[in-house]
Amino acid sequence: MAKKNQIATCELCCREEVEVTVHHLTPKEMGGTFMPTANLCVPCHKQIHALFTNEELATSLNTIARLRSHPELQKFLKWIKKQPSTRLPKITKSNARKRNSR
Repeated sequence: MAKKNQIATCELCCREEVEVTVHHLTPKEMGGTFMPTANLCVPCHKQIHALFTNEELATSLNTIARLRSHPELQKFLKWIKKQPSTRLPKITKSNARKRNSR
């Protein structure tokens, strides 16, 4: 049975009282099933997967600190921190990810 999403603080953007989902810092398909996870709000979780491949996440972006320090994600974090906890923005794949998936 799947675990129901909880209301908590996002470990990435630090917004409080948001719906959080479990993000595997190393993707499960890359061996991260039993490795560390983080509770992320839905927008942060979607943005990470829109910007980065599982390979990038597994090899170089597998901690909250590394994610926060990435320039593309920093722009998003600066913006999302100003948004109300109820805001669920539309997230699309980055242009670089679109080109690479063709």
